[in-house]
Amino acid sequence: KMLHLSFILLLALLPAASFGAAFPQDALKQGCSLFKYHFLEPHEMKAMHKMKDHFGSMLQSDRRCNTRLFQRKWKPAELSVPDRMMLVKTELDLITDMLGLLNDPSFTETHQRPLAFLTQAQEDLRVCMATEAPSHQPSKKLRHWLQKLHIAKKTETTGCLEASAILHVFQVLNDLRCAALREQCT
Repeated sequence: KMLHLSFILLLALLPAASFGAAFPQDALKQGCSLFKYHFLEPHEMKAMHKMKDHFGSMLQSDRRCNTRLFQRKWKPAELSVPDRMMLVKTELDLITDMLGLLNDPSFTETHQRPLAFLTQAQEDLRVCMATEAPSHQPSKKLRHWLQKLHIAKKTETTGCLEASAILHVFQVLNDLRCAALREQCT
């Protein structure tokens, strides 16, 4: 009789254990929300404009790039959703790295808020990629662009990469919006 009761108790606990094991995955899926990037808050846009304008006034002629990183023959809407997330995550990696390198005291004040925003977006994309497409392989289009970026990081000056990243911040924000819109991005 005791064995029978143990077996019934075990059967009663199995669905609960299965539910408990499934729940963290559901929680992670819910943690992947890019909705807040559909439209940027006016104060975020203002901070981005201020940063870009300030940086633009600091540009020097030696910051011209040979590689046109942000000139592509395709639009992010042509990519799959996982490709879009990978594209934007990579773009954000470049921008946040470049913002982190800037050591001009006058620029520090204007890039703190955008850096915080971009770093948060980068983290949100990392979570989404890890939960929705952990083993995603980039398409041929994206792979070609990633290779172009890899080469540029080795061949271009830091100043060139800084200029490319910051001057194209609004293109990256549009790419972020497209990734956030998922299938609705056209």
